[in-house]
Amino acid sequence: MSQEQVKIIVVDDEPVVRRALQVGLTATGYTVEESSTGDEALVFLRRCPVDLVLLDINMPGMPGVEACRRIRALLPRAGIVMITVRDSEESKVEALEAGADDYITKPFHLRELVARLRAVARRTRIEVPQPNHVLRAGDVEIDLQRRTLKKAGDAIHLSPTEFNLLAYLMERRDVPVTHSTLLRAIWGPEYGRELEYLRTYIRTLRRKIEDNPARPEYLVTEPWLGYRFRDPFSQTTPS
Repeated sequence: MSQEQVKIIVVDDEPVVRRALQVGLTATGYTVEESSTGDEALVFLRRCPVDLVLLDINMPGMPGVEACRRIRALLPRAGIVMITVRDSEESKVEALEAGADDYITKPFHLRELVARLRAVARRTRIEVPQPNHVLRAGDVEIDLQRRTLKKAGDAIHLSPTEFNLLAYLMERRDVPVTHSTLLRAIWGPEYGRELEYLRTYIRTLRRKIEDNPARPEYLVTEPWLGYRFRDPFSQTTPS
């Protein structure tokens, strides 16, 4: 997906910020739309879907986090990057749990933002794998071609990043995968230390596929190392 094909909407209540981002991103090759509120953005997106959403977390009216949740439900395959002035882990986790693929903290340089947007566009792009490539473990079945997940026959919705992370781990069943390997594989080569990304997404995936998220059977933590996907119904237990 080249940047010329990528359509993005900037949602920010500050006209100066919207204008600066519109000029900078257009010059970089994106097709840019603007919106000043979450409500206004949702009205627009119902008529004109986009590939990427750049969303301020601090806005009057509908909060950015709530807007993120609604946009994620409306556009499950779009990439969402949230803009925040807060750099606490709590606000980062809040953004990710709302469905954001990434976040960037003010002040930031256009070059940094473009790098984040490229990374998000890269991993939300649908890549067609081998035909009929279906992975099964216990009650969980993931179809890599159709990008669908079922548990005990029931369809479970996943965001693009959730799907990519679960598929990556399932393809390496019973193999411990390090934090840095996962971050670089799913988020891109620019990443490697953002452990809150993994903690948040693993927690969300556990809520969706585990019978008891507090005692996971599929997505197992490897202390101080990373995570491992296992089949709790397998007769063989890896050493």
